[in-house]
Amino acid sequence: MSPLLRAEDLAVHFRSRNGATARAVDGVNLTVNAGEITALVGESGCGKTTLARTLLGLERPTRGQVSFEGRPLPYSTKGLRAYRRQVQLILQDPTGALNPRQTVYEAVAEGLRIHRTPGNEADQVADALSRAGLRPPERFFRTFPHELSGGQRQRVVIAGALALHPRLLIADEPVASLDASVRGEILALLLKLRADLDLAALVVTHDLGLAWNIADRVAVMYLGRIVEVGPVEQVLTHPQHPYTQALLSVLGETPTVLTGEAPDPTRVPGGCRFHPRCPALATGIADPVAESCRRRDLPILTGATDIEVACHLATAPVRG
Repeated sequence: MSPLLRAEDLAVHFRSRNGATARAVDGVNLTVNAGEITALVGESGCGKTTLARTLLGLERPTRGQVSFEGRPLPYSTKGLRAYRRQVQLILQDPTGALNPRQTVYEAVAEGLRIHRTPGNEADQVADALSRAGLRPPERFFRTFPHELSGGQRQRVVIAGALALHPRLLIADEPVASLDASVRGEILALLLKLRADLDLAALVVTHDLGLAWNIADRVAVMYLGRIVEVGPVEQVLTHPQHPYTQALLSVLGETPTVLTGEAPDPTRVPGGCRFHPRCPALATGIADPVAESCRRRDLPILTGATDIEVACHLATAPVRG
């Protein structure tokens, strides 16, 4: 199957005020297939949002390429406008994403007007609201965002994306600002949209529990790189990378507390970039490959559909 969206050797570097180069995304291969939900997980500051913005064309890569349906992403105004009909963003905070002075109707119709979509506007707005679970849709036409609950506001944001009939949604922490009771409803909606519309999604999150419930595949990101990727059930039931294991441990009774903070992206450690915080190295489990962990860099994962892991210990040969 040809990927719907592909990132190849993607890097996004920024120049800091003191002249140092921050490697926010530092070599990423990632694919999202049609009708597939992929979760991109990792702690704050690991590069998830920068990667998502680059996949949307909001950031220009320093190196590498983003392709959609096999064609490189165009960076002209006309090319990006056509691309964003197919790939829509859902933001974390629906309150911030909606103009408080616009009615629900105007918020959903805005994209239709920008892209000059033919057809009856009111019918398209009503259809999008209905698909997003706001029924009867006409009841919400004259409603303002402050009159809605958090879950309803997020549904309006999703309706605005659906109005353009995209192939792919990029959702950045789509339920992080919602009450626990509402999160399941929004996740169920995303799964229903995938089933009904064959809609693909890249869900950016720090929550592995969310990834377990919604994703087909999961990519774990640390300090600008994917360190483990594969089918969600394999990665989350048998994690091979110590970082993935630490993230998963918070769902159990004995969470692993990582030492220190994630390194500054202007000073990426040599060798395995996780080695200064690696529990396996600290406890001696990784002793057979400790020197490699500290000094030998790991290759960038290919982004294939099978499970891959960037860890010297996980890929070390078993000695009998």
